[in-house]
Amino acid sequence: MRRLRLPLVLLLGALAIAGIAHGQPPSGISRPSNETSVSQLELGAELYAGNCASCHGVAGRGIVSNMAHQGTGGIRGRGPSLRGVGAQAADLYLRTGFMPLSNPGERPYRRRVLFSDPEIRALVAYVASLGPGPPIPRVDPAAGSVSEGFQLFTEHCAGCHQSVAEGGYVTDARVPPIKQDTPTQVAEAVRTGPYLMPKFSQRQISDAELNSIVAYVQASKHPDDRGGWGIGHLGPVPEGMIAWAVAGIALVGLCVLIGERVKA
Repeated sequence: MRRLRLPLVLLLGALAIAGIAHGQPPSGISRPSNETSVSQLELGAELYAGNCASCHGVAGRGIVSNMAHQGTGGIRGRGPSLRGVGAQAADLYLRTGFMPLSNPGERPYRRRVLFSDPEIRALVAYVASLGPGPPIPRVDPAAGSVSEGFQLFTEHCAGCHQSVAEGGYVTDARVPPIKQDTPTQVAEAVRTGPYLMPKFSQRQISDAELNSIVAYVQASKHPDDRGGWGIGHLGPVPEGMIAWAVAGIALVGLCVLIGERVKA
């Protein structure tokens, strides 16, 4: 029996290490040695060539010719073209850590950002130079209405992100919480529609309405728990669990009390 314990412990340890390694974000960032001596656009081009071109192709043309390979989001090939996406999408994906991915089939999710701020600005400038596209949106939460934002968020966003912006799960996808997003990132996501999220044009959600949505998301970061314990602000599910737990304890206690009286 003792002989079997050591191999079993080693196997479990190896599986644990493999799981931790798989959950870590990619760290093999390729950086030029002359970052401080080149222009912003040149730095962006060099960073793109070393970290993005393997999936998005030379000069952002994309790699979608391999019909046998289906990448994330149902894209046929390694990565879509970036021509015409503008600074908006590039800034969102890089500042949230959605990109770069470890492999083309991996689903993007928020994680540690691997590029420095000057590197991100350089990459965004380079992607924006590939073709006309939307710039980084300007958003002003102070000009919006929190109450109107709540109504708009409930109508357009709560179906996936919950009305408290805590995220959740939909078919074959995990919906991230958005309370850690900056106002600009919220606006970029609304206009870009990252991954499976639909994008909303100015015709669907005006800039004034977008200001209100962002104002509500900002307000939801510090909710007023007038009822007491927020229980993670996840809505009726944890509240129901707590209610059942309290009721169960009370019922068990009542049964014990009745049993003691019957014995007496």
